[in-house]
Amino acid sequence: MNIENTKAQMRKGVLEFCILSVLKKNDAYTSEILETLKNAKLLVVEGTVYPLLTRLKNDGLLSYRWEESTSGPPRKYYGLTELGQEFLNELNNTWTELSDAVNIITQTSQK
Repeated sequence: MNIENTKAQMRKGVLEFCILSVLKKNDAYTSEILETLKNAKLLVVEGTVYPLLTRLKNDGLLSYRWEESTSGPPRKYYGLTELGQEFLNELNNTWTELSDAVNIITQTSQK
């Protein structure tokens, strides 16, 4: 079994949750989202994030607006919609339950 493959699958499983969480307080453009994920050691590439942002927008969870940039072309800023905020709240609850369950299981099995 390839451990790197398993680790990549685990990261993919939480990527949507993390992107929505990044946008919880402020709108951001893709480079800012990628930078936040990389700073948190969640290694992702643009080719993964762009399609996910499009899908989240098409699902009504994100909206976007174009904003002029002083250092290049206009930037597309993404933000949570009301539905996106509700979805994030549900994911947050699910994450807490899942995290608690995994911690119980892994801590019990290590004793």
